[in-house]
Amino acid sequence: MTTAPPESRDRIYRSPMALIGGFLLLVIIGWLGIDAVTSGTGRTPWLALAALILIVPLVSAFTLRPAVFANNDRLRIRNPFRVIVVPWGEVETLRSSYSNEVLTKSGTKYQLWSIPVSLRGRKKAARQTARQAAGGRPGRGLGMFGGGMRMDAFGGRESVPEGPTRAETDKIMDDLRELLEARGKADTSQGEVTVRWAYEIAGPAVTGAILLTILLALT
Repeated sequence: MTTAPPESRDRIYRSPMALIGGFLLLVIIGWLGIDAVTSGTGRTPWLALAALILIVPLVSAFTLRPAVFANNDRLRIRNPFRVIVVPWGEVETLRSSYSNEVLTKSGTKYQLWSIPVSLRGRKKAARQTARQAAGGRPGRGLGMFGGGMRMDAFGGRESVPEGPTRAETDKIMDDLRELLEARGKADTSQGEVTVRWAYEIAGPAVTGAILLTILLALT
């Protein structure tokens, strides 16, 4: 009896600055909202509660939620409102312009929200290259959101290979391209692209928007 090979562990790419910013925003929103709910009068507590139901999922969706998970078989993209699973065999290319994107063989493109392009990081890397060419000491380029952080499936950190002439998010894209080149034709990397909508985010947000609209209309 032939057993399937074990699935490789995910490499996880997220934006540390987005995580920090999202956490701080949620703390501030929670503090203001709970204070309004507990201390407000009239319709204020209900308006604050509806606003919390609307705002908290949206802030989480755009800051804490985005991540890219990559292993030997597929690329899983967790964007604010969708989760896209793309086997490496279905990836046509990974490209970077004003945003980092994956283009499938069917012609569909998906943006990688957790790996933002940093023009500032690219300019810094270019300056480092110039300094290195002049005999200076190369530094480390950082992306607009602090670069990407790679973690394995068990929460351990892995260092992203560094070079003096590349911004952090560009290095991450290079890493993903190497995986695509190495695994694109593997038998375990074939399959169909799947897309799942994040109803756990959209549901509460829509509910909060409806409640807030009704309460404002009755005010």
